[in-house]
Amino acid sequence: MENIILRIKRGDPNHWEYRDYDVPVEKDSTVLDALYYVRDNIDHSLSFRASCRMEVCGSCAMMVNSFPTTTCSTLFSKIKPAKIENGKKVYIIEPLRGESFKWIRDLVVDFDEFFKKHESIKPYLIRKDNPEGQLIQSPKELKKYYPLTLCIKCGACVAACPISNSDPNYLGPAALTAAYRFNADSRDQGKNLRLAIVSDPEGCWRCHFSSECSNACPKNVDPASAIQKLKVQSTGYELKRIFLGKRGE
Repeated sequence: MENIILRIKRGDPNHWEYRDYDVPVEKDSTVLDALYYVRDNIDHSLSFRASCRMEVCGSCAMMVNSFPTTTCSTLFSKIKPAKIENGKKVYIIEPLRGESFKWIRDLVVDFDEFFKKHESIKPYLIRKDNPEGQLIQSPKELKKYYPLTLCIKCGACVAACPISNSDPNYLGPAALTAAYRFNADSRDQGKNLRLAIVSDPEGCWRCHFSSECSNACPKNVDPASAIQKLKVQSTGYELKRIFLGKRGE
């Protein structure tokens, strides 16, 4: 066991500061474990979100040493400290950053804008018919999009994206990845409806392919790759729109 320093951004947009907390950690301690220790033993007023503690709910995502990550799965033994002061390792914990996240207090941000963008791309199966019974899908068809279903909506990809951090209108990697996930689903018939949305200037073409979103994803979803595939779909859609005059059908 060793003692480390958690340097946590505290307060709200009107008044904030960084406060240091001396926390004992073990080899298998996570950042979330340390935050619970601070809240339960040092400062009961510390605000943060967490639920499942097993990288399923996505609610504990924060900036750790300026990198967005799910704190329940981030081991101190696997990350480097931001600095060392007086012989102790210092880790800087901040709320998620970016235009999609309005800071509320301490480590808590508002996800309303994030989910509005997600909702805008119609993240559900769309059918032109009304089939009875199951919609059968082969393992090969499932394999085309299955990795994308592992997204836990933690927001880490959006916080890592340089475009999302500067452009409040950009749909962002999470929403765009969800659009491709459903477009690639053999049971779906709403591909053109989504392409009409993501082909907008603030959609997939706003992505500069820095791949920071994929680097930050805790579930290895690879949003950067999904967005490039969405660009291919968008190109075909726009060509049809120009030469055939069809849009969103």
